[in-house]
Amino acid sequence: MAKDKKTEKREKKQRSSEDNCDPPVSKKKKHIAEVSEESDTEKTGEVPEDPIEDLTPEERRVLERKLKKKRNKEEKRLKKEAESFTKESEEEPAKVSVDQLAKDYLKSWYRKNPEWKFQKLRQTWLLTNMYDTEKVSNKHFKRLLKYMAGLQGSARETTIQKAENYMKEYDQQETQDEADEPKLKRMRAVLQLLS
Repeated sequence: MAKDKKTEKREKKQRSSEDNCDPPVSKKKKHIAEVSEESDTEKTGEVPEDPIEDLTPEERRVLERKLKKKRNKEEKRLKKEAESFTKESEEEPAKVSVDQLAKDYLKSWYRKNPEWKFQKLRQTWLLTNMYDTEKVSNKHFKRLLKYMAGLQGSARETTIQKAENYMKEYDQQETQDEADEPKLKRMRAVLQLLS
């Protein structure tokens, strides 16, 4: 008999907890899905029945968040489409290449333009590419030599070290290419100037 009373108590607890519990989660999700589908009908212009009144406060919050996410997503999509349309219709100014900016920097320095000011990035590009005859023409290289006469600090030391390393590599090569001749002349000019 003692077992029967215990089982009766358990059954009573289960019944009372079932009565106090919310409906199963899957039913909530179905209801929210139905409501969100009805919100889609709002876009089409049909007037839906008001199922929100049947929802608990928690379900309403969840539903409102979902609807807000959908609206935000749609707004972003429309905004992107509008931006892409305006970008296509506007003509973008031609972008100036890095090498052209560096050459203009050097030209401005050479002509003693009062608007000229030091730019580390331009100087670095010029010093890195000065041996390449395709990137820096002979005319620009002559200007660059005059510019390098005023080099100071680590830029000067680094430029000398690189030129010496290039000379060592060139001397260690078994075959000397005629294509390397302009590069070799430039290295010698830099070393004479800075040493």
